[in-house]
Amino acid sequence: MSNAQEMIYETIVISVDGDNNPHIAPFGVRERDGLILIAPFRPSASLDNLLNSRSAVLNLTDDVRVFAGALTGRRLWPVHKADTVQGYVLDSALAHKELELVEIKEDATRPELYFRVVHEVNHAPFRGFNRAQAAVIELAVLVSRLNRLSMEKIESEIAYLKIAIEKTAGERELEAWSWLLERIENHNAAINGENLA
Repeated sequence: MSNAQEMIYETIVISVDGDNNPHIAPFGVRERDGLILIAPFRPSASLDNLLNSRSAVLNLTDDVRVFAGALTGRRLWPVHKADTVQGYVLDSALAHKELELVEIKEDATRPELYFRVVHEVNHAPFRGFNRAQAAVIELAVLVSRLNRLSMEKIESEIAYLKIAIEKTAGERELEAWSWLLERIENHNAAINGENLA
């Protein structure tokens, strides 16, 4: 019997609000028993949207600016309508999966939403991993947990991740990295009571 931990895939999930506007958010998702598991924390606009529309579009993209942007107030990215569900696909998606909600496991903190893939499209080839892209994703995860991590922990992680940025980043990665650093600096200033004006 294997006790291997489930693989988490870093994706962009687009849900729609009551006015059918796209809401773009990064999510680490799992595959379990042939279904896609998305587990947003409460409260969450994504959670509300997913429960109301019972659909979503999972986007796979190597444009890490979308991940960084969603965490720094830059959520407007080019999209087009999905083929089979109520939702939107990132124009920059290398692939996307259209999802329908089939099961909900309630939880006061983090309900588990299980989706069935009803449509899947590959748009462009995946060219390979770039270490700077991985570093931006890691920093985005840290930014999503700013209120739960110490600044010492974040700063030590930045020092390590910066090596990959300096060696392998292109323009998109540098832009995304700068947005996340600015978000961390603003958070740190707020903690220390510094005036950001």
